[in-house]
Amino acid sequence: MRVIDWHCDALSKLAAGLGELDYRTAPEIDANLQRLQKGKVSVQCYAIFIEPEVHSDTKFQAALHQVTYFYQEVLGKNPEMKQIKSWQDFGALQEGEIGAMLALEGADPIGNDLTRLEILYQLGVRSVGLTWNFANLAADGAKEERGAGLTAFGREIVYFLNEKQMLTDVSHLSEKGFWDVMELAKYPIASHSNARVLCDHPRNLTDEQACAMFAQEAMIHVVFYPKFLTPNGNAEISDIIRHIEHFCTLCGEKYLGFGSDFDGIDQYVKGLENAAQYQNLLNALLKTYSETQVRGFCGENFLAYCNRMASEKSKYNK
Repeated sequence: MRVIDWHCDALSKLAAGLGELDYRTAPEIDANLQRLQKGKVSVQCYAIFIEPEVHSDTKFQAALHQVTYFYQEVLGKNPEMKQIKSWQDFGALQEGEIGAMLALEGADPIGNDLTRLEILYQLGVRSVGLTWNFANLAADGAKEERGAGLTAFGREIVYFLNEKQMLTDVSHLSEKGFWDVMELAKYPIASHSNARVLCDHPRNLTDEQACAMFAQEAMIHVVFYPKFLTPNGNAEISDIIRHIEHFCTLCGEKYLGFGSDFDGIDQYVKGLENAAQYQNLLNALLKTYSETQVRGFCGENFLAYCNRMASEKSKYNK
């Protein structure tokens, strides 16, 4: 089965390596090309994430630096990698090709300038999370004690995303920010989040939030970080399946996928330490779910979502 993985941080590692890491084979990269191929990953979404300690004046430059590595190291040196810039591109991949799409994890790099977001759109970014864990000029994040929602500028970003048919990622938002997005966003998505009822972490979604997502036919991608899977931070593949099972009880079966967070995590699920081991998860899922259901989780659910987006033009008006 071919897998769509909605979140990894390989670009951060490539940028930190200053050109010394070979994306095809570097063992430091959980989602390197060889591991994607072995795990049968057909699409990988690459996050642009800038650490909060980076000075605000240089965050946009740092984001462009990661985009450069995406074009030079991921795409430029590996003809198997095909950039995805439209929702139709997901269904156009040929055998042996791996789709590669850019996402922005936290709007910090654009400051208060939508022109910068337009530049990132032109470079191929198709999904945007307004925050990481803390506050910025767009919204409060999941770990911001204030817990406020979207700012006026954050709303402008969502309007921009709607008009461009880009995804608005809720995974790192505060709860208030989440509900603000659900009122405004035409294309909400959770790139890497789990069920809070099973693991009480602010990065996870409550049942009320998950049900709101599913009611809008919005995708939730379960994440493989042990701290988001179990209260004690030790996890096995069965713990991922528990979160999938719970979301399914909320009528989410058709709206679930995977967002591993490989290369952005420092702890791993036993037997799922990198992208090469994806089939271990699928084999375990097949003991509980039908092949049709597992194919849905792997990527067919998201392809159906892509087809819905590709078949319509954005009609959102401010």
